[in-house]
Amino acid sequence: MEREIDLSEISDGKLYTANDMVKIGCNDCAGCSECCRIVGDTIVLDPYDLYQLKQVSGMGFEELMKDKIELRVVEGIVQPNLKMRPDGEGCAFLSSEGRCTIHNHRPGFCRMFPMGRIYQEDGFRYFLQVHECSYPNKSKVKLKKWLGIPELSKYEDYINRWHRFLKRVQALIEKTENDTIIKNLNMYLLDLFYVTGYDTIRTDGRSPNFYEQFDERLKEAENRVKMYQ
Repeated sequence: MEREIDLSEISDGKLYTANDMVKIGCNDCAGCSECCRIVGDTIVLDPYDLYQLKQVSGMGFEELMKDKIELRVVEGIVQPNLKMRPDGEGCAFLSSEGRCTIHNHRPGFCRMFPMGRIYQEDGFRYFLQVHECSYPNKSKVKLKKWLGIPELSKYEDYINRWHRFLKRVQALIEKTENDTIIKNLNMYLLDLFYVTGYDTIRTDGRSPNFYEQFDERLKEAENRVKMYQ
């Protein structure tokens, strides 16, 4: 999801890579869960996020849709996002004690917070949203450690390719006046990238690899999008 932003108003004016030190350390959010209580429908999930949620919860897409995630249109594209608890007091995965119950498998937007991404021609950089987290006396932490994502370089490449693909789909939807085509394309992409599960057990003895499976689906989706252009 992209926003029109003025970095001079919301950041410290710097752009970061994963190897940079950033003043965001907050003692594991001890005694604070404010960011998990005000998310609303802003935590849009990418395919890796949902893959992680399925792994940690043991739920399929349909079961998660009951009370953990919901669908909404983001810049013309149907995508899932985390759902709030019925009482409205935080994310559906936030415990009554104010702790994240899926912390090791939390979505990418949650991992970044209070960082954001800004996309450039050669990829993306991170920026610090200085008004988002009120935790006092933050310490400096290497951003790579803060994110805590295995094979981070593969993940960042995946995020960049997913972003570029969504922008192509968005551009196609904006110039398409046929509502049936838009609906069919959205349902196809939702099923391909989110509803249909990714293998967690392989018959060839190798460890399951999300990125390999994503690459296969992305090639298929790119060919489908070309049909509509």
